[in-house]
Amino acid sequence: MWSKNEPHLQSLLLIVVPFLLVSTASAANPVSDILDKGRNITDGETLVSAGGSFTLGFFPPGVLGKRYLGIWFSVDEDAICWVANRDHPLTDAHGALVISDTGSLLLIDSSGQVVWSSNTTGTASTTVQLLESGNLVSRDGNASGAITWQSFDHPSNTLLPGMKIGKNLWTGEEWYLTSWRSADDPATGNFRYITDTEGVPQNVMLDGGKRIYRTGPWNGLWFSGVTEMGTYSDMFIYRLTSSPSEITYGYVAKAGTPFSRLVLTGDGLFRRLVWDTSSRAWKIFFQGPRDICDQYGRCGAFGLCNASAPSTSFCSCVRGFSPASPMQWKMRDTSNGCRRNVTLDCGNGISTTDGFVVMQGVKLPDTHNASVDASITLEECRTRCLANCSCLAYAPLDLKGGGTGTGCIIWREDLMDLRLVDGGQSLYLRLAKTELAHFRRSNNAELSQVNRSHPSRFLLGLLLV
Repeated sequence: MWSKNEPHLQSLLLIVVPFLLVSTASAANPVSDILDKGRNITDGETLVSAGGSFTLGFFPPGVLGKRYLGIWFSVDEDAICWVANRDHPLTDAHGALVISDTGSLLLIDSSGQVVWSSNTTGTASTTVQLLESGNLVSRDGNASGAITWQSFDHPSNTLLPGMKIGKNLWTGEEWYLTSWRSADDPATGNFRYITDTEGVPQNVMLDGGKRIYRTGPWNGLWFSGVTEMGTYSDMFIYRLTSSPSEITYGYVAKAGTPFSRLVLTGDGLFRRLVWDTSSRAWKIFFQGPRDICDQYGRCGAFGLCNASAPSTSFCSCVRGFSPASPMQWKMRDTSNGCRRNVTLDCGNGISTTDGFVVMQGVKLPDTHNASVDASITLEECRTRCLANCSCLAYAPLDLKGGGTGTGCIIWREDLMDLRLVDGGQSLYLRLAKTELAHFRRSNNAELSQVNRSHPSRFLLGLLLV
């Protein structure tokens, strides 16, 4: 954001405005990666990172008469990954990026007005550098050379290796992606991509304030609904940081990995793109939402979405539940979800006859309001769930160690946004004793039929625990 009260602004403008009109003597070297005090970047001039991977300069996004200061991949000038003045475009080609007397980065238009500022405080010897990571950093000119501002802390619509989204728990500051208004207009659009830090961290796409897509919770290896992440883990290291100071998500590229970026598009798609040097084009490694079942809450509470099912029956109710509104369900309106067939026998939390069925291969339900304990085993998690009358389901928190996992997630509210996914996880759903007995008989009958027809095969389905 820029400030009209920037100290020493009047004296700065006496220097900048004449420069914009007539002078190019103090222009930055177009092949330099550093901007020093007293030098400027004007339209047509650039900073280029030391290895040549990224370029900073002015660009027209296709909107007639508008100019923006941004950073892009040098191999593809259309792959713009950061924009300074996205909501305050210049109206001509006479802008300049300068360093103020107080160490702030300023973008000045042809009339001498500040249209964007880093709002930082440094020294007269502040320097600005475009790093090979694509990060534009401002460094204090004293011996420490400490970073006083960086573009990675102010994302646009792109997440690069080394960046992060999430929340600083001490200051409340949040980092998230915001879409462009359209493909040729970098103004702030309707969509945001955030790391939801409540419950178990998961990434969520918002349209305004409405959830429209989520990745599923982090399980120590990847997000439970994006199992594709495992297929390119040889290229990237995923980092979910959960500490007293922050909860953030980011990734780094392993040595030799081509250029990559995560982009939130103006039409509400989140894509992982990797540069193919042979075709000189970006390849889509992942896109979310990927299908109808990635639409948030597609089947309502306790509904299960199966993208492989016929188009008329994507949604079904989980075992032990039936449509809450049968007539609406027949009309393909599943928004009201499902309701339990048999009331749970909670008792005093000790003598309950309830048990669990294991739903396998799913994206875990929304964990925004789930409770978490990383210190207990999965068996202890089961015991804790049974002892709590409000516990509806549980699942392991961490799968890094293999097996059934460790830690505990407990859901006490409606299970929302549940879907089948290849390589998905196990969810332990609480049911009444009579329902468990019914499914045991049903499974035994199915297993007997399968064994008679195919003796070498076994039935993969719900397990009773």
